[in-house]
Amino acid sequence: MSYYLYILYSEKYKKHYIGISDNPDRRIQEHNHGQVRSTKAYTPYKLIYMENYPNKAIARKRELFLKRTAKERERLYKIYGAIV
Repeated sequence: MSYYLYILYSEKYKKHYIGISDNPDRRIQEHNHGQVRSTKAYTPYKLIYMENYPNKAIARKRELFLKRTAKERERLYKIYGAIV
């Protein structure tokens, strides 16, 4: 089963969210329908970036790296059109 790392961006609130899921389409819908506690105050979100991984452990490792490494995170935000 593949897992996906995704980055969402709320243009209204200028907020980013980094997450992983085995079904990113469903998960992004959950974010935009206010079903995720950590993001519901900042909807709507748009998908700005996604990476595919062969398993959850690798995807989670990448997610934590991006959440902890501001330089890499900001580079991706700028490349994919969401200004920090």
